[in-house]
This record gives sequence, C-alpha cells and structure tokens, in this order.
Amino acid sequence: MDAAARRRWWRRRGTAVIGCSVLLAMGIAGHGLLPRLPGRMTSLAETLLPWSALAVPVLVAAALLRRAAVAAAVALLVPTAAWAAVFGGALVDKSAPGGDLTVVSHNVNQANPDPVGTARSLLAAGADVLALEELSPDTAPAYARALADAYPYHFQQGTVGLWSVHPLRDARAVPIMPWTRAMRATVDAPGGRLAVYVAHLPSVRVGLSGFTTRARDEALSLLTAEVRAEPVRRVVVMGDLNGSTDDRALRPLTDRLVSAQAEAGAGFGFTWPARLPAVRIDQILLGGVRAASTWTLPATASDHLPVAARIILPPDPGA
Repeated sequence: MDAAARRRWWRRRGTAVIGCSVLLAMGIAGHGLLPRLPGRMTSLAETLLPWSALAVPVLVAAALLRRAAVAAAVALLVPTAAWAAVFGGALVDKSAPGGDLTVVSHNVNQANPDPVGTARSLLAAGADVLALEELSPDTAPAYARALADAYPYHFQQGTVGLWSVHPLRDARAVPIMPWTRAMRATVDAPGGRLAVYVAHLPSVRVGLSGFTTRARDEALSLLTAEVRAEPVRRVVVMGDLNGSTDDRALRPLTDRLVSAQAEAGAGFGFTWPARLPAVRIDQILLGGVRAASTWTLPATASDHLPVAARIILPPDPGA
C-alpha cells in the first residue's frame, strides 16, 4: 500500500469515528425520541445514559490512533456538548437553606447483618419522616425497637414501613403486587396534611431476553393510579423504584411528580450499589411541595445508600 492509499484509509477510519460521534450525540440529546427497542433495551440505555460520557475518550483515542485530528475534535466536542446540554444542570448544586420537613428513605436490605447499626445511622439524619423498604420478619422488630423513642408514630405493612415524629392517619397497604411492598399514610405535617407513599417496586434484570422490567412496570402502573386518585394535594412518593427518572418507563409517575434530586440536588445522587454507586434507583418524588435540598446519606450495612430531602410545605389547600 503506497502513502496515498494509506492516507485514504486513515481518512475513511476518521469518517467512521465522526459518524459514531454524531450518532452518540443524537442518542444522548434525543434519547426521548428513540424507538422502543426489543427487550426493553431503550429503558436500559436511558438508565445508563449518564455514563454515555465514557464513550467520548474511547472515540477520541480511536481518532488519534488513526491520526485523524478533525475526527478527534468532533469526537470530543460534539458528544460532550450534547451530554452537557442534557446533564450539565444535574452537576450544579441547586440546594438552598430552609425547608419545613426532612424525609429519608432507605432500602435496608432484607439480609442486612446489622439492623441496629443501620437504624442508628438513620437516626443521625434527624428525619421527621423515615421510610424503610425491604424489611423482613427477622429485622423489622429490631428497627421498631431502635426507632421507637425518636418516632412515636409508626406503621408497617409487609416489607415497607413508615416512622414519623408527626401523627399518622389513614395508613394502609397499597396493592401493587401479590404481597405488600407499598403503603400510604397521611402525615399531620406543618401546614396541614401530607400524603406519603412508600414503595418498593419489583427488581429488574438484564438477561438473554433483554431488560426484564415487566413486573416493575405493572406495579408502577398500579402505584401511579393510586397517586392520581390521591385526594390530598401535598404528596411525597419515596422508596426503591428500581428505575432511574431518565427511564421512560417511569414517566407515568415522573410526569406528575418532580424528582427532589433534579430540583434541589448536586450531582446525580447515585444510590446503588452502595460500594460503587452507578445508578439512582432510590427516589423521592414530590407533588404540591418543593425540595429545598436533597442528598445521599452515608453507607449502612445495606447495598443501597439512603436518600434524604428537606422539603418546603406550602399550606394544605384542603385543610
């Protein structure tokens, strides 16, 4: 191969990198327009979308190896601009002082080897309302005892529970699965009533059949119907939703409620797995109230990080 032929070959390779870079940018910026792929793979792609930035250095390196300077520039600038347009706001600290109520949610892991230590860690957060998911018959009594002095009001159904410094009324299970993994209660919060939902949606898996979310999506549909029918105007939904708010499958709920992390967080607030968090699947969603600040708490013996939010409560219009 002569020198001219080699240059043409390198240029063709540079063109491939440019094409991949443009496609990556389009996928990031227009992910909501992507068609539904078989096996619900679009939901998986949207869940992992913040990590699409890792493709940029790969594309840049490929262009540099091919000595394609223009392709390297395109690979660096075009996808980065698209990523910044979509996710740049998430990196800004949007928290503010103030707030009327602190809420905390934590999937404590049914196999948690240290429920008492986990409870002590959560007590340090000073929450007014505390939601726990994945309680088990073995661990639930330990949490009840450890939290009793700080929280005089408590309701548990199945694997979910709610602890509050304010009175709870109308507490009941929410039927989203054959066994109880969701509940709802009215908290007599400052300024009036606050409807609090605690939910643990079914787990998802990636396998040969794709992204197995059917059970989660069916439970989400039932939860959304309950929230839509909620008569109380001030609403908090929190728990392990086994999904990112970028995942289109959660839109029935996220179209009605605002993510506390998106409204008043700093960064992505990843929660799972606790040792090296890669996705935020533990959510605090708000309706009729606003978040002043939101954050993740230090790791416990669970495989999830706890999430917290300080919320602003306007007067209850129905009070």
